[in-house]
Amino acid sequence: MGDDDRSTDGRKARGHKRRTEIIDATLAVVQRDGAAGVTHRTVAKEAGIPVSLSTYYFATLDDLLVAALTSVTEAYTARIRHIIDNRDDKLRGLAELIAESAGTGRERALAERELSTLAARRPALRPIARRWREHVAELAQRCTDSPDAVTAVVAASDGLCAAILIDNAPGDPGYVHAVLRQALGVQPEATRQ
Repeated sequence: MGDDDRSTDGRKARGHKRRTEIIDATLAVVQRDGAAGVTHRTVAKEAGIPVSLSTYYFATLDDLLVAALTSVTEAYTARIRHIIDNRDDKLRGLAELIAESAGTGRERALAERELSTLAARRPALRPIARRWREHVAELAQRCTDSPDAVTAVVAASDGLCAAILIDNAPGDPGYVHAVLRQALGVQPEATRQ
C-alpha cells in the first residue's frame, strides 16, 4: 500500500468519524429539543464544530434528519433481524425490544418516534421510517399466514411503543407479549400454578 492509499484511508476514516459525530449530535438535539430543534447551527453547536462543517457533510436539513433516522432505524433493524434469525419465540423477543423503550432504550426510542412522525410531513424520511414497520411485519409473518394478523401485530407494536413513551411507564415485557399474542390471534398462555 502506497503513501497515497494510506492518506486516503485516513481521510475516509476521519470523514466517517466526523459524520458519526454529527449524526450523534443531531440525535442529542432531537432527544432534548425534538425534531423542530434541529438546525445546522444547533447540531454544530452540539457537536462542537463550525456550522460550515455540518453543511459540508449534510447539505440540507433533510439529509441530516435522514442520516439520524437511518442511524436509529439500523440499530432497531439489526435487533429485529437477530430476533427473526435466532429466537424461537419471536413475539417474546419483539416484546422485550418494545419494553426497552421504557428503560435504557427510552432516549433512542423517543428520537426514532419523533423522526418517524416527522416523516408524515417530510417525504425524504418516509422510506427510512417504514423500515421498522416492514421488519416487524416480517417477524409477524414468521408467526402467522394471516395478513390481517400481521397488520394487527405491526399496529399493536407501534401503539405499544407510543403508549410506553407517552405514559413514561415501565415497560412490562409480559404485558407487551400478551398484547402481541392477542393481535396475532393466539390464545393467552395458561397461567402457571
